[in-house]
Amino acid sequence: MTAIKDAVVFVTGGSRGIGKALVEELYARGARKVYATARNLRNVTHPEAFPVALEVTDLHAVSAAAELAQDVTILINNAGASVGAPFLGSRLDDVRREFETNFYGPLFVTRAFAPIIEGNGGGHILNVHSVLSWLGIAGSYSASKAALWSQTNSLRLELRPRGIAVTGLHMGYVDTDMTAGVTAPKSNAADVAALALDGIEADAHEVLADDISRQVKAGLAGDIAAQYPQLAG
Repeated sequence: MTAIKDAVVFVTGGSRGIGKALVEELYARGARKVYATARNLRNVTHPEAFPVALEVTDLHAVSAAAELAQDVTILINNAGASVGAPFLGSRLDDVRREFETNFYGPLFVTRAFAPIIEGNGGGHILNVHSVLSWLGIAGSYSASKAALWSQTNSLRLELRPRGIAVTGLHMGYVDTDMTAGVTAPKSNAADVAALALDGIEADAHEVLADDISRQVKAGLAGDIAAQYPQLAG
């Protein structure tokens, strides 16, 4: 079991949305220190958080952040990009941007922090995925999150012998700035953060934070036309 009380946690994308909610919930559960990253340090508003400037696609910036945060025991890879570029007709740079941020970014940060967490006696990594890890309806975003899901599954096996547990968090729409224009039902960011930290404390392999994630995950073993009704008939 992973204890959040008295833990030192590093949260990428910790200035808004789910990341901000995670920082708040971590302190509510007694975390000793929380590093919260953002491109603009002024956007980290929690009074107790330790702001860290970080662009997760920049290896030098990731290395500098790891050098600064040598006491970390829990890593939360939350930073991400949402472009949703269609594979045909979009700019390839948009596709690359999502993979650089959503797949390579978490990998860079995990490679930098895994030795630190191991050296501090072991700990935990949480990767923030999406229900779109399992639904190819958002072009490059879906593909990048599917790739991150696969990365998480592999890392879970690689890191287990090193005393590091890995949890993947999946959810549909969450009420954040990113989804301000979405009219579909949305989860509360604080509720998602609480479920995510419950998963860390229980050493859960995956957290399915809402009904849509549970439904889609359960349907993966079924006929593909059930997931994509436009293919039926």
